[in-house]
Amino acid sequence: MGKEKNPRRVAENEAMAKTRMLRTSPQKLNLVAAMIRGKKVDRALTDLTFSNKRVAQDVKKCLQSAIANAENNHNLDVDELIVAEAYVGKNLVMKRGRPRARGRYGKIMKPFSEITIKVRQVEEQA
Repeated sequence: MGKEKNPRRVAENEAMAKTRMLRTSPQKLNLVAAMIRGKKVDRALTDLTFSNKRVAQDVKKCLQSAIANAENNHNLDVDELIVAEAYVGKNLVMKRGRPRARGRYGKIMKPFSEITIKVRQVEEQA
């Protein structure tokens, strides 16, 4: 007697990937996530490859993971995938500091964030 299978967190025509502990602020990461929302996956990969943002390579890795999950785990067609959702969340913040003048202390916050990418298979209109 085994455990019952967990229900899927996404729809039957979707797959997702999540990357945690990205060393950038959520605000900067959201700029890159907004760049790929709603696009076909091949176009999104191209945009991330040639982006000047440092964090774009980490987002590209997460998108490739979502595509691989769709293909291998959920048997979806890679050519018909779009980036359905790409949303950003906050993670921990490393707190550092620096001595300032007159005995004061300057706070330095080093934020981490996480990104979740969902890809969806849509049939192309002929």
